[in-house]
Amino acid sequence: MQHHRIQATAIAQKARAGRRAGAPAPQWPSYQGVSQFVGTSPSGRATVYVDPTLGAAALQNAQDLVNDADRVANANDAIFGTTGGAVSVIIFALGGATDGTGGADHGGCDYTTGNAIEVCASFGNSARVSALFEAELSECSMGGNLCGVSTGEALSRWCAAQVGNNALSDFATAPTWAQDGMPDFVDKTDPTDQNADSTGCGMAFLSWLLSQGYSLSKIAPAMVALGDSGTLAQLYANLTSSPASNAWSAFQSAIKALPNGVTTDDPFGGGA
Repeated sequence: MQHHRIQATAIAQKARAGRRAGAPAPQWPSYQGVSQFVGTSPSGRATVYVDPTLGAAALQNAQDLVNDADRVANANDAIFGTTGGAVSVIIFALGGATDGTGGADHGGCDYTTGNAIEVCASFGNSARVSALFEAELSECSMGGNLCGVSTGEALSRWCAAQVGNNALSDFATAPTWAQDGMPDFVDKTDPTDQNADSTGCGMAFLSWLLSQGYSLSKIAPAMVALGDSGTLAQLYANLTSSPASNAWSAFQSAIKALPNGVTTDDPFGGGA
């Protein structure tokens, strides 16, 4: 997606108009309540709403996201090497939670079908709201690829970890993968984003690549180019110029050499 300054100006003008008009809310993926308009980020990239029944703590989450959304969007652009579009965000008790554990969701894997984003409130910890926002924003930047499969889920969680300063460490899945016998999701991609084992394998594998000096801004575009059917082994081959057939064995050797095993989503300290 190319960047055009006139587009950014047009978005900002629409944002200012939205502030004056009250910015009518979009159709959300699941939220059915009242959408209270809170504000639009200075660039116009994010328009934020809140469930007013949650009171002052949720409103603070929303105001903090208005102020932080441009930082998140700019960091996301840098990771994917593209310029994202405008999105709307609603903060509410997703899954009934108000501590961020309800996660986040959106309708599609691009800025057209997925630009209405739902984020769980996190009372007293708006950093978690920003991290959840980045998880969904990163999936919009996948351009219709990866979102919904295990590789894309791992990538989106790594984006959230880096941009959100590891505010979602309790979402870790790599330890679950290790406890379950480390099934091989390097040579195959799981066609779901709901399997902790396949997501956890992806988290540990990306930690390993990051620890070898491959930045997320190198990894993310390479994964998007491979698409839904691409594997972590193919990613390894493209980045290292080593055969894809070596990926799993090299990764396993690295895992065995870890002094403390896999206890977090970043066992190799690649995100440090």
